[in-house]
Amino acid sequence: MQFLPQPRLRATAFRLLVYPMHIRHRLAVVCGTTLVFLLTLVANEWIFRHSEFVRGVNWIYLPAGIRLLCTLLFGGLGAIGILIASWISCFFYYFPNDPVRAAFGGIISALAPYLVYLFATRKLGLSTSLANLTAGRLLVLVLLYSLAGPGMQQTWSALSGDTVNIGQRFIVMFIGDLSGTLIIIYTLKLGLWFVTRLHASMHRASRSR
Repeated sequence: MQFLPQPRLRATAFRLLVYPMHIRHRLAVVCGTTLVFLLTLVANEWIFRHSEFVRGVNWIYLPAGIRLLCTLLFGGLGAIGILIASWISCFFYYFPNDPVRAAFGGIISALAPYLVYLFATRKLGLSTSLANLTAGRLLVLVLLYSLAGPGMQQTWSALSGDTVNIGQRFIVMFIGDLSGTLIIIYTLKLGLWFVTRLHASMHRASRSR
């Protein structure tokens, strides 16, 4: 009688144990991205509530930085989280009386950073760990994203017949996405630098005792 399972049975048992962990991890990434995006949107409406040019177009738009950051960090899972959050904000806040605009606006909001992510991984060779993401590459991705998002949004507006001030809307969206993304990224960079310096100083203090 064999008390140990066969290799195939062990592999099956391992997959059954590990698969739920993968599901929980993916759900956590999607839900976390959704939550962070919505919280940033609330903060943007509170801090920069006077920067709105027209409905949904701001001179400073912090959620744009969360879109790009979460998509670069988590890939498709981040894009799904952004899609869910964008649909929530579009359907229930920005365009509650225009479901078509809300649906396509949410899709474009998630698709634009994901296309930039695909460009970064397939054309620039960006690793999933972002270990080879240099400052120059990051700036290129930020510029591409700041052009892609407004370009896709205003193209959809033109195709749907809304061409009033379309050039001005594109410029304001570009400035808003660019400024918001740079604020988010460099705020996080400054925070990481501060935490690193604080940790180093605490480590030196503990060694000197």
